Amino acid sequence: MRCMGLDVGDRRIGVALSDESGLVAFPLAVINRSSGAEDMRQIAALVEEHRVELVVVGLPLTLTGGVGPQAQKVQGFLEQLKSVLTVPVVTWDERLTTAEVERLLIKAEVRRRRRREVVDKLAAAVLLDAYLRSKSERGT
Repeated sequence: MRCMGLDVGDRRIGVALSDESGLVAFPLAVINRSSGAEDMRQIAALVEEHRVELVVVGLPLTLTGGVGPQAQKVQGFLEQLKSVLTVPVVTWDERLTTAEVERLLIKAEVRRRRRREVVDKLAAAVLLDAYLRSKSERGT
């Protein structure tokens, strides 16, 4: 089952894709946010183009596991997305994935401009990978 991961931010949406067997996640693209309708159109086009069967959206919970302002924004985004897509959409706790990727890129001495270009799609790949590993470990 091919899955897509989305790391939703205020300015950009990182997009990751799994292989067809749903075992490995890799970064795909970054969507620069514009209007909600255009964002949905671009995501729907990617879902169709890559024959995605499940979309995993990162939910940025607070460090205590609560729903803060950013998670509330993502929940609003989710409602829009579910009304546009015909495939299931699920959430995945993505606390600190962007910060984790940012730290790794800094450690690898990736320049700031390049980090900005890739951090969102890498964060999407990290969250999708975590989701896929969780499913694999549970045997589903």
